[in-house]
Order: sequence, then C-alpha cells, then structure tokens
Amino acid sequence: MTQTMIGLVKAERKPGAVLQEVPIPAYGPHDVLIRVQASSICGTDVHIYKWDDWAARTVVTPNVFGHEFAGVVTAVGNEVTNVKPGDYVSGEGHVVCGMCKACRTGNAHVCANTRSFGITIPGCFAEYAVVRDSNVIHNDPKLPPHIACLQDPLGNAVQAALSGDIVGKSVAVIGVGPIGLMAIAVAKACGSGTVIAVDVNPYRLDMAKAMGADVIINSAEEPFVDTLMQHTGGEGAEVVLEMSGHPGAIRDALKAAAQAARVSLLGIPTEEVPFDLARDIIFKGLHIEGITGRRMFDTWYQIKGLLNRGRLNLEPLVTHHFRLDQYEEAFELMASGKCGKIVFSHDLNRAI
Repeated sequence: MTQTMIGLVKAERKPGAVLQEVPIPAYGPHDVLIRVQASSICGTDVHIYKWDDWAARTVVTPNVFGHEFAGVVTAVGNEVTNVKPGDYVSGEGHVVCGMCKACRTGNAHVCANTRSFGITIPGCFAEYAVVRDSNVIHNDPKLPPHIACLQDPLGNAVQAALSGDIVGKSVAVIGVGPIGLMAIAVAKACGSGTVIAVDVNPYRLDMAKAMGADVIINSAEEPFVDTLMQHTGGEGAEVVLEMSGHPGAIRDALKAAAQAARVSLLGIPTEEVPFDLARDIIFKGLHIEGITGRRMFDTWYQIKGLLNRGRLNLEPLVTHHFRLDQYEEAFELMASGKCGKIVFSHDLNRAI
C-alpha cells in the first residue's frame, strides 16, 4: 500500500475545499482502516463547504471532511476482535468517551465529550478512512454501497420518526430535505396514518410524493397550518417532525400539532426562535423530543431491520452520482436544492 491517498480537504478556514494528496490516516490498536467505496453529501458538509458561522465555530482544519460512507476493511489494529479485513462496513460518526454519565446511562448520542468524524477528526471524502472498532457497523452484502452509505442520515430520520408511537397516527414532516424525505419513508414503513409533507421547494415536494407522502403542501403558496388542519379534521398532526430549522416553520409546526402531540425537533435554526410557550406547548400538552444523531446503537439496529428486510426503498432518494473529483459540481447542485442525495464514487485514479 502506498503511504498517501487522495482526499477532499477543508484546507483553509474559508469557502471551498481542495482535492489533494494527503497521508493515509494512521490507525491505532482499536481502530479499523477502511477503503471507502461510496460516500454521500450531508447538509453539514454543505455548511462546511460554504464555511458559515457554525462551521467557523466547530470545524477543525485542515481536515478531510465527510461522514456518510460504506467501504471494505483493509486493516485492523492489533486489539480489534469484532472486525476483520474484507468486512463490508459503515460507521457511526460520533466518537464518544464511554465514561461520562450520558454514555454510562444509555445516552451516548449526547455525550458532551463527542468527537465528530469528518468535522473535528478526519472523515471519509477520501480513499481511506479510520473508524474506531466499536463504531463499525457491518453491512448486509446485498446492500449496495450507494445505499449503505446513507445509513448515517437515515438514522436521524429513524430516531426522529420512532422516538414515540407512530402507528396509525397522522404525521407532518416539515422540511423535506433528504432526512425529511427519509422520515416519510420510515413513517410509512412503520405503519403511520396520513403523512403530510411541507416545504417551499417544488422539486423536493415531488420527491416527497415519490417517497410515500399522502399530502404535499407548498408553504410558499398557502398557509400550511390552515391547510394541514383541513387534512386532519381540524385536529392537527399527532406526530410532527420538524426538519427545516426555519424559525417560522418551527413556530408553525407547534401550531399545527394536535393536542398532546409528539413533536420531534431535528432542524437546526441559525437564530433564536421566539414562540408562545404557554399557548403552543404547555396548554397543548405537547411532548417535545430533541433529535441529534442516532441513539448508539439502538437506532442502528432499527435501520438494519428496516433495510435488510426490504421495508425501505431508498433508491428514489439517490438522484445523482459523481466522482469525488467532481466535488465542485456536486456541492453546487446540493446547494441548489434540486436533488435528493448525492453519492460520490471513490473509484479515483491516482492523478490529482
């Protein structure tokens, strides 16, 4: 094996990235070295690429970024017992301490000492990546890499949709970016009632219909709370999945929730969100769930059950494939919103 690889690097603390030759990451006794076959662009990667305020506060540079992947193990540390070369894997991107109270009480997904793959430690937009052995997820050999690499964001959708009862209940998905689109498919696969998709992007609303939404509402053209009420007999949605992070959408999501509804908040607002706490939450008896990442590792087993049993079809979600050296075109398309998931193939030659 050569000592270097080609990786997409956030080299400077400004917009953009650069494809360059970098050292293959070293792996320790509890680490696994993986040759990446496919990776996908996340909204977080767009924030890093565009270099917004969140990225400037959070991201370590220089660093290979990207955190959604599938690949084949090429080497393991001398104390690894659960993974071997040749295994087909993906990985949990939160590297947690394992010792804090959250970790030791089943809440490792909110470990305060988390290091994040592709954000604060090197990620997967490269020929090789290193993952801790305890974070490795074994993939079903029948699952193609362009689908297997979607499991990280699918976990967000699964946790959001299944953080409470959903069977037979009306579900509103506010914001149908890729994770919102996945949440629609998860809700339908798990026996929900009517699923209502809300967004301002006609392209994504068409995709929402393809992923199983029963009703689509373009909130740029009609007041979505009033329209949603019409589709729920005036009661509101029993489950609300807020995926947009838009302050106005968050306020409307609370208004659109039925009495005693469950509201899962996954979208990240970029500013403070004022709302009427008494009227919109307390007096309605809402159950609010904050969603971050995936529960480690409950959510991953739910993902495996849904994918390996064929209950979820994510093929319509993957709308574009690019080589890693086409990253500029890929990120431009992702920022436009006229796509679903964009997947990189890692079949690169050695030329830069």
